[in-house]
Amino acid sequence: MNGILIWAPITLVVLILGVGIGYYIKQTLTTRAIEQDKAQSQRILEDATKKANDLELAAKNTALEIRQAAETEVARRRVELTREDDRLQKRREELDLRTDRLEKREQALNKRQSAVDKRANDIEKLHSDQLEELQRISQLSLEDARKILLEEVEKDARSDMARIIRQVESAAREEGETKAREIITTAIQRLASEHVSEVTTSVVPLPSDEMKGRIIGRNGRNIHAFEQVAGVDVIVDDTPEAVTISCFDPVRREVARRTLAKLILDGRIHPAHIEKVYKTEQKEVDRIIAEAGEQAAFDAGVAGLHPEIMKMLGRLKYRTSYGQNQLAHAVETARIAAMIATELEADVEIVKAGALLHDLGKAMDHNIEGTHAQIGAEFVKRYGTNPKVVNAIASHHHEQDQETVEAAIVEAADAISGARPGARRESLEQYIMRVRALEDIANAFKGVSQSYALQAGREVRIFVKPEEVDDLESIRLARDIAKQIEETMQYPGMIKVTVIREMRSIDYAK
Repeated sequence: MNGILIWAPITLVVLILGVGIGYYIKQTLTTRAIEQDKAQSQRILEDATKKANDLELAAKNTALEIRQAAETEVARRRVELTREDDRLQKRREELDLRTDRLEKREQALNKRQSAVDKRANDIEKLHSDQLEELQRISQLSLEDARKILLEEVEKDARSDMARIIRQVESAAREEGETKAREIITTAIQRLASEHVSEVTTSVVPLPSDEMKGRIIGRNGRNIHAFEQVAGVDVIVDDTPEAVTISCFDPVRREVARRTLAKLILDGRIHPAHIEKVYKTEQKEVDRIIAEAGEQAAFDAGVAGLHPEIMKMLGRLKYRTSYGQNQLAHAVETARIAAMIATELEADVEIVKAGALLHDLGKAMDHNIEGTHAQIGAEFVKRYGTNPKVVNAIASHHHEQDQETVEAAIVEAADAISGARPGARRESLEQYIMRVRALEDIANAFKGVSQSYALQAGREVRIFVKPEEVDDLESIRLARDIAKQIEETMQYPGMIKVTVIREMRSIDYAK
């Protein structure tokens, strides 16, 4: 028991000492860790401060460089602006000098004009005085003297004129048949003669007549190179500021027209550049043709056409017939045919395809033997087109028998599109006005009793009063009326003027 009492205080003391020592050690370790953390934090802070200082210094250097570059650029711009200002100032001074010169020149011209006007007035007065003196001496007025002179000249000239006209007409009759064969042999085409003159040429405007010399080139080098590359004829005549391109192939003519216009705009006209520009414009026209064919098929509502057929269809964009664009005519015919087919309960798709392609051969008829209906039918047949469509194309001018009602509808739609007023050549009102104008011109001449316009205005038949117009006078009257028509009217082709003088003697047997 005593031993326990002795050890208990000792154990308590030892325990207290252990707790105190442990607390001391813990405090020591904690203080050391805090000091180490503070030191590490101090180092990190010093490193961050150093990096911040370095970045700030670099930023200041960069800003300084940018500022120096900006100041350099501003200085350069100021120098340029100063130079530009000097140039503008010089230009302004030159314009002021030129304005002064023009004003002085205008003043001089005004003085000269005044002198010229004064001299003209003096001349006019002198002429009037001389005319009055001549009238006083001859005791005839100006109109009377002119009338007498014209009557005398007409008397002498009428006989000679009639004789010469008869000789010319006689020679023309003798040589007419031979000349006609020669003209027909050299000018056979698929279109009317007046239509050929309208649609086989293209006029290219020029900025000035000096450009004609550049187009021709030295010894004709440029124009020969252009004609050889483009396959057309270039006509350089007296027409002011224009040249004419002639070719029966409308697509080739369009490529040539675009090429020449591009060369004129560019200014560089020589054989190598001509060939380069021609190839570029040829590709562009091919693209336009392809797009036109696709658009026409879309507008007509015809699907499933072969690409080659659509390309050939697009060539009709540059083809006209009797003044009517053939691609627009094809689309219009397809729409009319579709309406008719719907009413008759026929196959609308067959009718639309046949109507759209009925004149396809006109895009090729200048290169291939045969009519345009045969050529077009053979072409579409080559690409697997429906036989009913082929028959509608081939038979729309009765060159083949029409096998289906759709073929008859295509023919009717083609006639409606071409014959409606305004579609071809001229409207009904314009036609009536033209025919009436022909008769009015003829009736205005002295001695004419009646006149009739025949054959759609292609001939004017004139009846004269026999007691006022003799045989020689009728010859002159026909020529005068024809000349008056040429000078005052616009018309396609030729107009035949026929003057008829008929003498009737009547008596009665009693």
